[in-house]
Amino acid sequence: MKNGVIISFEGPDGAGKTSVLERIIPLLQAQGLSVLVTREPGGVAIAERIREVILDVHHVNMDYKTELLLYMAARRQHYVEKVLPALENGKIVLIDRFIDSSIAYQGAGRGLDEATITQLNDFATDGRKPDITIYLDIESELGLQRIAQNAEREVNRLDLEKLDMHQRVRQGYLRLAEQEKDRIVTIDASRDLDSVVEEVYQVILQHLA
Repeated sequence: MKNGVIISFEGPDGAGKTSVLERIIPLLQAQGLSVLVTREPGGVAIAERIREVILDVHHVNMDYKTELLLYMAARRQHYVEKVLPALENGKIVLIDRFIDSSIAYQGAGRGLDEATITQLNDFATDGRKPDITIYLDIESELGLQRIAQNAEREVNRLDLEKLDMHQRVRQGYLRLAEQEKDRIVTIDASRDLDSVVEEVYQVILQHLA
C-alpha cells in the first residue's frame, strides 16, 4: 500500500479557499504530482445529496445536532468512497474543508461539545487527520463583505448567519491553529490572491519535501 497525503484547506466563510485551491492544482501538477481535489460536504454522490440538505437556505429550523450528524454522515461516505482509495494509490488529496470545520462551526460556532465532535470525527475517518492543514485566516467582516460582492458564489444557509456566529467560528479556528501548530499553518488571507497562492504553494512544497 502506498502512502498518500491529505492536505486540507480551512477558513471562515469568504477566506477564498476555493479560489486558492483552483490556483494551486496546476502548480502541483506541473511538478509531476498526482493530485485529487475534492470537497466537504460532498465529493461523492451520496455526500452531495446530504450537502443539499445541510446548506439549503430553507432549512433554517435544522437542529444543531442534526446538522453535525449530517456532516459526519457525509464525511464518512466521502472518506471511504473517495479519499481512502486515493490515499491507497499514493495520491495527494486536497480537501476543501475537513475535520476542523466541524470543530470550528458546530463546536465554537454552535456551542456543541468539542470533545464529542472530535470523537465523531475519529469515528468517521478511522482516526485519520490531515497531514497538513492550510488555514486561511480573515476577519469575519471582510469575509462577509467578499461574499456579498461575489455574485458567482454559492450562497448557503451558513452564509446567512449573523456576524457573531462567524466571529465565533474564526476564534475556533484560531484556537485550533494554536493548539496544533505542527499540523495547521496559518495564512493571512486578507492579502491579494497572488500573494496568498504563492505562500500556500511554498508551504505545501516544503511539507512534501
